Amino acid sequence: MVLTGKRILVTGAARGIGRAIALACAAAGARVGVNYHRSEDAARSVCGDIGAASIPLRFDVGDAADVARGVEAFVAFAGGIDGLVNNAGITRPAMIEKMTLQQWSEVISVHLTGAFLWTQAVGRIMLAQGKAGRENPGSIVNISSDAGRAGSIGQINYAAAKSGLLGMTMSTAKEWSKFGVRTNSVCFGVVETPMTETIRGDKCRDGILARIPMGRWAAPEEAVKPVCFLLSDAASYITGQHIAVDGGFHISV
Repeated sequence: MVLTGKRILVTGAARGIGRAIALACAAAGARVGVNYHRSEDAARSVCGDIGAASIPLRFDVGDAADVARGVEAFVAFAGGIDGLVNNAGITRPAMIEKMTLQQWSEVISVHLTGAFLWTQAVGRIMLAQGKAGRENPGSIVNISSDAGRAGSIGQINYAAAKSGLLGMTMSTAKEWSKFGVRTNSVCFGVVETPMTETIRGDKCRDGILARIPMGRWAAPEEAVKPVCFLLSDAASYITGQHIAVDGGFHISV
């Protein structure tokens, strides 16, 4: 999982899993772009922990013009790009019959449309590198979820977006693998982050833990290691795959 010399952009990297991914990539030797939208202090804290090998990038992942500027800014900083992690995400929970169009659209925009826009913008650079004959021209990792494969009560928007990322992963791999550009997804279960506080609470905890063969939540630092692997040259013959990092939850569904 050596990433020495790699230049990797992580969306939604100010907090939670994104923060852990950014720190892990930097620890493995990469220069890292720390994308955020509203959490400036948190993003700068991540960059403070990493040091000169990182740059904070404030851009809205669901805005095409912002995405183009974000990619341009990171390439100017790092001198190129070798990896992209589509991690940015939000939740707007509601039961189906009560969910507003705004709640639906906000989640789809960040998780799915945002991932498409970043994949498209970064992919153009990686494709050019591959067509120029470069070995391992780029790796894209989409952060999905078990919710995208099993559904989620009260989060049809989130589950639909995460399911969509699986389709995006496979389609991108089928189109771009012949140029050496790899695309994979990591499906997380319950990771100990602020976003999962509710389901880790007293009301849901026991029922969910009973469905996890390993019987515990994932720590962010352990959960993100497969992301680093997929970004590295050690995964040079892996593309279009979905790796579940969930303590066995999916096999019990």
